[in-house]
Amino acid sequence: MTLSLSQICLDEQRPRDFVARIGWARAGRWYAAGQRRARLALVVLGAIALPAFAAPGGWADDWDAFSIGNADAAAAPVEPMPFERAGDSFPGSAFYYLQFESREPGFGEGIHSDAGAAPSLDGGPAPVARSLRIDNSGVDRTRAEQCMTAAIYYEAASEPDAGQRAVAQVVLNRVAHPAYPKTVCGVVFQGSERSTGCQFSFACDGAMARRPNRLFWERAAMVARQALAGYVYAPAGLATHYHTVAVHPYWAPSLHYLLTIGAHRFYSFNGPAGQPATFRYAYLGGEPLPAPHRHDDTAAAVAASAALDPLAIQKAYEEGLQRARAAGLVANPGGLAPTAAAPPPPAYTAELKERGGETLYRGDNLPGGNDVREEYRNSGAWIASPTS
Repeated sequence: MTLSLSQICLDEQRPRDFVARIGWARAGRWYAAGQRRARLALVVLGAIALPAFAAPGGWADDWDAFSIGNADAAAAPVEPMPFERAGDSFPGSAFYYLQFESREPGFGEGIHSDAGAAPSLDGGPAPVARSLRIDNSGVDRTRAEQCMTAAIYYEAASEPDAGQRAVAQVVLNRVAHPAYPKTVCGVVFQGSERSTGCQFSFACDGAMARRPNRLFWERAAMVARQALAGYVYAPAGLATHYHTVAVHPYWAPSLHYLLTIGAHRFYSFNGPAGQPATFRYAYLGGEPLPAPHRHDDTAAAVAASAALDPLAIQKAYEEGLQRARAAGLVANPGGLAPTAAAPPPPAYTAELKERGGETLYRGDNLPGGNDVREEYRNSGAWIASPTS
């Protein structure tokens, strides 16, 4: 059977027409459904908006809420910045008006004598610790940070920031005090060789066997890094001891109470043991392993633990000061120290002795004059007595 070209075209066209008719029917149904959903949305919106517009004092009465802002309206006066004022502006002036965070002191800045007077808190009599910066080798820095973080975490993990900073300051104050080790790890784990000799209880009571909470550990590590970078928590002063409010140790009445932060009460030494000149805020390094010491109950360990008693330390410094006063090494409270014999003149060479020896360097050869004040006439003579 032979088909013409027109028949073949018609046969191929019918399925296309059928599919097209089906597609248009579906599109019509979708369009109608969309119109119904749009009308339903308008009805719901009108049911919500109409009561709000009709209510007294509602949107209908407050047309200002729908008004468009006027760009020409007078705006609030803006105070010009310092570098925008006439006479205060110059190229690069904006840099000098920026407020930066306090920078760390540079090399050679803040140098002082530990024997000098310590700064006071808010102008009061309470002494304040000095900055102790631990920036030695990577090993010392890493170990010090681990030990400091452990002390802050296990002693004050749930305390406020002030409580954690105060604990860190106590550790640094002990590092600076001659009665305690010169390293952070040495202070934190001092006495840990005995089950009852720990200076910080967490090193002996098994607290370190518990896995620390990562969030609280990172918080304690941040406080530790700031303390080791030279941050001083001034309210803690020269505190070297603290205890929780739930206990009352025997030494508390004999030490100087400073303040209570959170669940801890902080104390410093009385007498010469707690004077600012006793502390030496200089870090020498040599951090031991950041871990408790090997268990040791020998007689030497027991004696070392007894020497750490705060009352024994305080008494030892008082007795040492009395012996130094008796020997004339330090000034007495009532006046000057006992005077010693006048120092002998220097030993001169034979040539200098022939030329006159001591007389060459005395003030006898100074030219006289009426413009020299009487109290300065003997300025070149040897002082026979400090009181003369």
